[in-house]
Amino acid sequence: MKKLFITCALALLAGLSSLLAQTRLIAHRGFWDREGSAQNSIASLVASHEVQAYGSELDVIITADGIPIVHHDDEVQGMRIEDVSYEQIKDIQLKNGEVIPTFESYLQKFVTLPDMKLIVEVKPHKRVVNEDRAVNAVVALIEKYQLENRVDYISFSMNICKELVDRVPYAPVAYLNGEVSPADLKRLGMDMDYHYKVFEKNPTWIQEAKALGVKVNVWTVNDPALMQSLIEQGVDFITTDKPLEFNKLKTE
Repeated sequence: MKKLFITCALALLAGLSSLLAQTRLIAHRGFWDREGSAQNSIASLVASHEVQAYGSELDVIITADGIPIVHHDDEVQGMRIEDVSYEQIKDIQLKNGEVIPTFESYLQKFVTLPDMKLIVEVKPHKRVVNEDRAVNAVVALIEKYQLENRVDYISFSMNICKELVDRVPYAPVAYLNGEVSPADLKRLGMDMDYHYKVFEKNPTWIQEAKALGVKVNVWTVNDPALMQSLIEQGVDFITTDKPLEFNKLKTE
């Protein structure tokens, strides 16, 4: 009986290890929560690579003169980014002293960091025409640097997601907003990237998505106990501000 118990325990541990290996780490706005870094900074991109993240997530908005920049909020210092030129905002500094990076400068650093993906969130814009301009500019730069196989796309805008599915059918595109079922995402050719509270309200969606072959990413998960629960449910990705906490689970 004791031998049977040990065998079962080892099998359980092996199963959990397999699930952990399956679930991959995405650093939310890069690994910014450490000295010398900042959200959406180039330093946070480099730090994501140092902690062996599957991917480093970033946010992209386009300026009025067509320059995609890396920034989360649609405004900076009271200026709506899509309504101003790059020249008007190019010298604004992040908390670590870097200036707000262009998407191209991000890619120029990214090409030097092997074995990691870039998770590009194209932000919703006030005007749909600017969403289309942002998609075109982002895809053109990724193609310029021949990074088509190293980029996943995400957005809260269904318009942007549909544009990306059409423009880059070879790349994963995931929807963020949380109201579309796994079956409907499958029909749209999209994956699922929802806040963890969405899955608390819809507890069957993770398994439904897995059965349909729809990838599941969960954000923004900073509680190690919740990370463990999601790993045990077999989610594909966890997006977190706390990549070191995720990595601790891999070594325990």
